Amino acid sequence: MVIKEFETFVVANPPPRFGGRYFIFVKLVTDTGIVGYGEVYCATFSAETVEVMLRDTAERFVVGHDPFHIEKLWRRIYGAGYNLRPDVSLVSVLSALEMACWDIIGKACDKPVYELLGGKVHDRLRSYTYIYPAAGDVYPDPEDTDHVYVNPDRAAERALDYVKQGFTAVKFDPAGPYTVFDGGMPTGQELDRSEKFTRRIREAVGPEVDLLFGTHGQFSPAGAIRLAKRLEPYDPLWFEEPTPPENTAAMARVAQATSIPVATGERLCTKYEFARVLADGAASILQLNLGRVGGLLEAKKIAALAEVHYAQLAPHMYCGPIVGAANIQLATCSPNFLILEGIETWGGFQAELLDAPVQWQGGYVIPSTEPGLGVSLNEAVARANPWQGGSLHLEMGSEPVR
Repeated sequence: MVIKEFETFVVANPPPRFGGRYFIFVKLVTDTGIVGYGEVYCATFSAETVEVMLRDTAERFVVGHDPFHIEKLWRRIYGAGYNLRPDVSLVSVLSALEMACWDIIGKACDKPVYELLGGKVHDRLRSYTYIYPAAGDVYPDPEDTDHVYVNPDRAAERALDYVKQGFTAVKFDPAGPYTVFDGGMPTGQELDRSEKFTRRIREAVGPEVDLLFGTHGQFSPAGAIRLAKRLEPYDPLWFEEPTPPENTAAMARVAQATSIPVATGERLCTKYEFARVLADGAASILQLNLGRVGGLLEAKKIAALAEVHYAQLAPHMYCGPIVGAANIQLATCSPNFLILEGIETWGGFQAELLDAPVQWQGGYVIPSTEPGLGVSLNEAVARANPWQGGSLHLEMGSEPVR
């Protein structure tokens, strides 16, 4: 069996655009007619640029390749151009192609991918959601000072809505928008707002619901430690990416100074970067994203490294449903899985993009027993929603939105 052809899809995500402005998918087809799908987690270059990268890599390395030979494919792409280092753009493209190969492998073997990576460990996967505005709320509007990203009372009300749906954990990031300038030390206003958000949400949802406090790596160790001390009384499950991901020793200083577990990983790729996080003691919860980390086999290797350090996995999802499906495969076969990110209850446009939606019940994802990644891209919907272009920018209270 060899891969005969491929196709790329750059799909516009309609408002409210939870998960990004667009999603980039790839379809691989073998000479026996088996189809596999993958997705790139893309937040660095424009969609048009990443699609060219994806096509170039597929043409050079994937067409004519046996999809079962994952290690060989991985090393060839990872070392392309005499590189052999964690290049986040290249590894993101590799991730999409690798997961599409696993989709093919699973279908050829008539097994879910998790059965081929050690077998099912978890029958259901605890999930969490970011606190998003309710349907009908204005989003986003810089003139609105009463939405869930700036008003702690509204955020607490919305968190309680999610708990009533069955969620046992919610994420929020009130410390302030991501910036590449003037970072390092939170202002007094940011400290007060962060503490107030955390206190009000804790009061609303009670002690049984986990609070996941997010930032975007905008603080220095000293600034992050100050913020952590304000949050500790409310016992968050984690303090996400308190410092930039480039210096794990600095993040380790935060981890050693607070009782809140530090989580990181959405901006990291390959076992090499995660090994440094673990060796330095920078985090005890790894948020690897299957559309960026290097694919499913690479993620399984990282999961094994994490086991040695008694660290846990919380797969990150800020993208489309194919990455979400790959996250589910990894989580299902990983003993050290902690919790899975989803976009609310895995419905909306994300569900429309699939032939059959991800099964979500009362706060848990139920892993599919279908072969491969367990989902298939609805190509008719993908083709009906082409991305028309636009610029990268950040939206208030959220991760990068394309």
